[in-house]
Amino acid sequence: MKFDRNTVIGFSLIAVLLFFYLYDSTKNHHTLEAERLRKEDSVSRIKRTQDSLLALKDTISRQAVSLDSNFKALQGVEQFTVVENEVLKVTFTNKGGQPGKVELKNYRSNDSNLVILNGTPFDKISYGVNFSGNQSAQVSEVYFTPGKVEKNADGSQTITFQAPVANGVIIHQFIVKPNDYMIDWNVQLNGADKLLTQGAFNLTWQSQPMQHESDLTYEATHTNICFYENNDFDYIMAKTDRKFDKGVQWVSVAQQFFNITLVNKNNFSAGEVKWTRTVDKNSGKLAEVITNLQTKLPLGASASLPLQLYYGPTDYKILKKQSPPDMDKIVNLGRDFYTFVRPINKYIVMPVFDFFKSFIGSFGLVIALLTLFIRLLTSPLVYTSYLSGAKMKALRPEIDKLKQKYGSDQQQIGMEQMKLFREAGVNPLGGCIPALLQIPIFFALYSFFNSNISLRGESFLWASNLASYDVIIKFPFEVWQLGNHLSLFTLTAVITSFLISIYNMNMTPDQNNPALKYMPYIFPFILLFVFNRLPAALTWYYTVSNIITLILQWVIQNYIIDHDKILAKIEENRKKPKTQSKFQERLAQMQEAQKKMQEERAKQRK
Repeated sequence: MKFDRNTVIGFSLIAVLLFFYLYDSTKNHHTLEAERLRKEDSVSRIKRTQDSLLALKDTISRQAVSLDSNFKALQGVEQFTVVENEVLKVTFTNKGGQPGKVELKNYRSNDSNLVILNGTPFDKISYGVNFSGNQSAQVSEVYFTPGKVEKNADGSQTITFQAPVANGVIIHQFIVKPNDYMIDWNVQLNGADKLLTQGAFNLTWQSQPMQHESDLTYEATHTNICFYENNDFDYIMAKTDRKFDKGVQWVSVAQQFFNITLVNKNNFSAGEVKWTRTVDKNSGKLAEVITNLQTKLPLGASASLPLQLYYGPTDYKILKKQSPPDMDKIVNLGRDFYTFVRPINKYIVMPVFDFFKSFIGSFGLVIALLTLFIRLLTSPLVYTSYLSGAKMKALRPEIDKLKQKYGSDQQQIGMEQMKLFREAGVNPLGGCIPALLQIPIFFALYSFFNSNISLRGESFLWASNLASYDVIIKFPFEVWQLGNHLSLFTLTAVITSFLISIYNMNMTPDQNNPALKYMPYIFPFILLFVFNRLPAALTWYYTVSNIITLILQWVIQNYIIDHDKILAKIEENRKKPKTQSKFQERLAQMQEAQKKMQEERAKQRK
């Protein structure tokens, strides 16, 4: 085929147009693809942003719910719920979900109002819980839902507090049983794995005992901390702190006649108690006690802790019935150096006292009969003592002759007196038996009358309260070691003790040593300062005991002991061959050696 010039030009133009067409089409395709990709990327970014916004919204929503829940738990209105049984009136508060005030229906304080325990702002029980994030709080600051009270078939009442928080639900459940001072307290933690850090339950108990007796200072001296650690009872009084390294089942803040005790049925693993005796006459505050106790709860979604709270009298019979062991030892019937008197109180004094109390209405007469019983129980030993005193009196003329013979030589007089006693078969220490007997009996009764709550508010003669001192004279100022009053029962105890001293001095040989001669008269004077702040029950006992002593001495010396027979017996003993014990031989040798040394010194001086 032959192409002319016009045909060639035509094809060339067509080729150029086709090229530009294809170029333009390709360019448009890339542009459209890029635009499509750009649109798809924009849509993807928008979707991702929307998803992020939705996730953020969900997070914010959940955090808002948590913050709202925690905010509601820490911000609220305190509400009170009252639950009563025959002996307690408990006012629970939803702040902390715990008892806010406890009144004892059967006991009155020194201001004539019901005894109130756990009634100050300082008193509270708390433990730490974790909220969402790094937020934590003390449960005493958490507002629970108002207490819900349910009456049970056995007559008990259950009150339940709940606190929904971000990490779970805190539940405090209390059971108040009929006619019982012990309250069961069950702590339930739903979400315990989040609420507690590694299951650590750290409880803090603050208690501020207040005045209930007439003498604030005397009551403070009988306020102490008791506890049961490692299956053993112990207490602190003078110390201000104590660390617990072993299992602790209960801790008690014990006053003279009342106590508050916190019990963990499963035992706390460790802890410490710190207290300060702060006697404040204006507020009536006795002390401030802070107890920290730790235990581990099982790691899991739910955990519980069985606790108990005792609000009540320090009464031996009531505490003996409680399930926690050795709570009866909160009653001080003899401790430390005086532990040996506790069996005397448990097995002799208390049973006899309760026996007389069962059919005699006057506690003063009960104490008098108790005193008579104790004196009759010890009368055989007392008779032996009085018999020894009668023998000493029979030898007085011969002792006077020895004093005239040896003049001022006291050592020789002493040696001759010991020889005379040995020959006559007389024990010069036999008259000390009544005094020695009085020591354990006095300490036993001192503990008994100071801790016997049944004497509280009981009157006798001029004493309005046998559990405290009676007052016959009130001073407008404080007298050193005497206080601001004078007790009449103290005066009767001192006067009768003075009469006994005079009587005993007449029954024993004269003493040339001034200290020994006047000591029997000084002792009753000292009793005035010792007894003036003691309970009237104790000084009344001592008065009755002294009166019985005087009567027994007079009867035994005048109607039972035959002085002529005593003299005949002494003469008979003198005729018997004498044998000395090793101790008597060594004593005689020592006296003889001292005599020779004095004679040698006298010769050297000449």
